Amino acid sequence: MVDWVLSKPFAVAFVFLTAVACVRSQCTYWLGRGVRAGLVRSAWAKRLTSEGADKARDRLERWGWPAIPVSFLTIGFQTAVNLSAGLIGWRWWRYTLAAVPGWIMWGSVYATGGLALFAGLASIAQESPVLGAAIVQAVVVVVLTIVAWVRYRASRRAKPPAPTQAAAEPKTQAAAPPPAPSAAEPTR
Repeated sequence: MVDWVLSKPFAVAFVFLTAVACVRSQCTYWLGRGVRAGLVRSAWAKRLTSEGADKARDRLERWGWPAIPVSFLTIGFQTAVNLSAGLIGWRWWRYTLAAVPGWIMWGSVYATGGLALFAGLASIAQESPVLGAAIVQAVVVVVLTIVAWVRYRASRRAKPPAPTQAAAEPKTQAAAPPPAPSAAEPTR
């Protein structure tokens, strides 16, 4: 299939690969919906239809939708995101609207050389398994380094600033003077 796609003009390859992304993601989404429908009829029904689950789904539909198109730029994570969208019961039209940019990105990346890149890596691994393993290890190291850097930066932003010396010293309040005797109280 790789040779067939690579031999076609860009427009044909783009449309074909975008359609592949569409069909694959929709099938994965509906598989998740099917599993959810089965779970709703089981002992898990109360957990899936509780008020907390509904709130979580609504929050994900409102704020988590960018994960869907971005997932199309990954390998493996894409399937997990599409399946999860079905499992949590995202509304189909919202899921589909969020997936359309992902389909277009996926079709563009693979039509412009993504398939050639993977075909090249596969041939390298076939010719020299050691070199193939070294490339995979290098990619893993780069990805783990990026993840560690992003987490480090996020943890630095989340920490409150260190207290200054003036702020660290306890503030002492001057003792208030005793109240003056009122005219109603007899003085002794």
